[in-house]
Amino acid sequence: MAQKRSIFEEVDSVEKPQAQAGVIDRAKNPGARRAIRAWLMMLFTLVVIMIAVGGLTRLTDSGLSITEWEPVSGVLPPLTEEAWLVEFEKYKQTTEYKEQNAGMTLAEFKVIYWWEWGHRQLGRFIGLVWGVGFVYFAARRQIPTGWTSRLLFLGALGGLQGAIGWWMVKSGLEEGMLDVEPYRLATHLGLAFIILGLICWYVLRLGRSEADLMQARRNAAPGLKRLVSGLLHLSYLQIILGALVAGNDAGRTYTDWPLMGGEFFPSLAFEFEPIWRNFFEGEALVQFNHRMLGYAVIAFGLIIWFISRRSANTATKQSFDWVAVMLFGQMVLGVGTVLYAAPWHLAIAHQLGAVALVCLILRARFHTMYPTTQTVKRG
Repeated sequence: MAQKRSIFEEVDSVEKPQAQAGVIDRAKNPGARRAIRAWLMMLFTLVVIMIAVGGLTRLTDSGLSITEWEPVSGVLPPLTEEAWLVEFEKYKQTTEYKEQNAGMTLAEFKVIYWWEWGHRQLGRFIGLVWGVGFVYFAARRQIPTGWTSRLLFLGALGGLQGAIGWWMVKSGLEEGMLDVEPYRLATHLGLAFIILGLICWYVLRLGRSEADLMQARRNAAPGLKRLVSGLLHLSYLQIILGALVAGNDAGRTYTDWPLMGGEFFPSLAFEFEPIWRNFFEGEALVQFNHRMLGYAVIAFGLIIWFISRRSANTATKQSFDWVAVMLFGQMVLGVGTVLYAAPWHLAIAHQLGAVALVCLILRARFHTMYPTTQTVKRG
């Protein structure tokens, strides 16, 4: 039977039950959220580097230099001259070598081999960083409630990305193929941006406590959130179209702007049969679509920026200011890439500009859902 207490007994004097040994009070352990956030920021940086290295691998025509997928044994590069010659002989069987790189020396082959090998090792390293981090936080029971499935999902997407990477490379190794199939390249890059976007969103959420986020949701701007979500989807579609441009080397076909070969709508837009092939493999239509959607993204983004001026929250308005700035910068980079026939430095800058734009759009969306508290200054 419970012991009776006096109504005059101090509430604070009542002995509180001790927490069970080994159980972490996650609500009072902000350090765990900060540590997981730092780990995710490390993964974010590695994925951005991976996107840049992947772009350079494509621009240097290095992606088909390793003709086999060996997840374990492929960690080690050729260690002897004989091993290098074996790898070189395998590459000589590809259409890319026969029709594009015939006569390549072993030294030249080593350059493109190291690019692709480094690209694959970076992917393995990202997987290792994710695996070690997840096991560490799980073993210490430091993963906040509801976050285990999210972090596992990131790991699953990373594994899927490796498989899609080989699926992409394999298409370029088939007889008669000089490059990988553009739609497979678009799938590979599209998944990379999904992973990047999820990590960015998780970093934003872990930067504030769950209690703070729940409180902030009361002041959310649902209308503005819907608009910026639409901008996010349009921007993602534009990235996919950009991947198709890259996969077809379409950025080096029409190098004038704002016209294409002196025309608004290129005459060769529907040169392939059946018609649907032009949307994936036609250099003219692929670049035209990328340009037109780019204009639409900029126009829609500026409309949203203008609407965001009505927000009473300074941080929210500033987040949309940065989106507008990056939209303009990305347009300048895109036009410059076309006018100079897609040199590697401009092409990579344009690709990284897409990374920055997506993250800024996500940040603006976050501010519409969880506005920061602002103090009113008195004069």
